[in-house]
Amino acid sequence: MSGTRTSGTGRRGFLGAAAAVGALALLPSSAAATAPPQPRSRPRGTRPPRPLADRPLYLGTYTSQQGGGSGIGLATYDPESGAITGAGTVEGVADPSYLTVHPDGGTLYAVDERQDGGVTAVRLADATVLGTRPTGGAGPCHLSVHPSGRWLLSANYTSGSVAVHPVDASGALGERTALVTHSAPAPGPGQDGPHAHQIVTSPDGGHVLAVDLGNDTVYTYRLDTGTGTLTQVSYAALRPGAGPRHLTFHPGGRYAYLANEVDDTAVVCAYDPESGRLTPGEPQSTGTGAGTSYPAQFLVTREGGHAYLANRGDNSLTRYAVEADGARLRLLDTVPVGGDFPRQIAFSPDEELLFAANQKSGSVSVFQVDHTSGRLTSAGTAFKAPIAVCALPL
Repeated sequence: MSGTRTSGTGRRGFLGAAAAVGALALLPSSAAATAPPQPRSRPRGTRPPRPLADRPLYLGTYTSQQGGGSGIGLATYDPESGAITGAGTVEGVADPSYLTVHPDGGTLYAVDERQDGGVTAVRLADATVLGTRPTGGAGPCHLSVHPSGRWLLSANYTSGSVAVHPVDASGALGERTALVTHSAPAPGPGQDGPHAHQIVTSPDGGHVLAVDLGNDTVYTYRLDTGTGTLTQVSYAALRPGAGPRHLTFHPGGRYAYLANEVDDTAVVCAYDPESGRLTPGEPQSTGTGAGTSYPAQFLVTREGGHAYLANRGDNSLTRYAVEADGARLRLLDTVPVGGDFPRQIAFSPDEELLFAANQKSGSVSVFQVDHTSGRLTSAGTAFKAPIAVCALPL
C-alpha cells in the first residue's frame, strides 16, 4: 500500500514494501495502550481531554483484487487534526475486508473474505498473527466480539450463515462452536439466496442480531455463553426488496437504525430487550435523491443526538438529528465524503473524528465532528490506501 499524510509535511507514506516488523516501533508497546476509552457520558458540545500521542489506525482491504493491499494496513492518526501517517502492513492475512478489536484492546480480528472463509486473530502488541479459523461458510464480510470477550461472531455473506468461535485468554480463536444458515423466510426479489451481512450483540447483551440482505430479514438469537451455541428467538421481516445491510443501536438501547442497501432507505426499528424482538418502522429517505445510493452503514453519537449514514452511490454522508429519545430520525442534509464508494465509517474512540473508508478511490476521508450541531468538517485531503474497505481507529 502507499499513502500520504492528510495534512502537514515531512511524514512518509506507508504500505509500499514495508514489512510488519518495520512497523512495530509505531505500534503500542502493550495491549493497554491500544484499548479504547470506556463509554462515558458528557454534555453535548463539550470536548474530552485529548490524548497527546498519535493513535493506531488499522485498514482493511482486498488482497486478491488488482490494486489491493498485501494484508492489514497499519497507520497512526493525530487525534486533534485527524492527519494520518502510514506505518506498514501485517502480512499474511487474506482479504481482510472487515476488522474489529477485542474489548480489552489487545487483539485485532479480521475476516478472510474468500470462498473458504476464515477469521484471523492478530496480537496488537507485536503485530503477530495468532492464527486463522474457518467460518464454515463463504465470503465472510462482518465480525464482532461479544461484550464478554469470550466469543467472536461472524457473518458469511455468500452462503448466508453466521458462526461463533471461542476466544482464549491469549486472544487466539478456538474451533467453531456454532454455524447457522438462514433458510427462511424465502429470498427477496432478485436475490439468489440468503446473504448474511452483519452480526452484532444488542446493547443489553442479551441477544445477538444478524442482518440478512438476501432474505430481507433481521434474525434475533440467544447466545449460550457457556457453549457458544446460537438459538433463534425471533425475526423481523423488512419489505420485499429492501436489502438490509447494517444496523446500529441508539445508546438508549430501545431503538436501532437500519440501512437498506437495495431500496435506498433508512428504517428506525423498535427493540424489546426482554424478548429480543425488533420491530421495523416505515422506510424513510436517505436524502440522496433519485437513483440507488447503496446505503452502507449507520453511526450514532454516544450521547444519542445525531446519526450518520454512508451512501456509496452518492458518495455522501447523510446527517440526521435523533429525536424522541431515539424513536425518530430527522433528515438534515448530506455531506460529500471526499472519496468514491464509502463502504464503511467509524468514529475515533472519543467520537471527535469520523473516518470513511472509500473503496473505489482507495482512500480514507476524515471529518471532525461537532457534537452540538452534528456538523462534519473535513480534516483535509483523503489518505491514500489501496481498496480501502474498512478503517478502524483505536
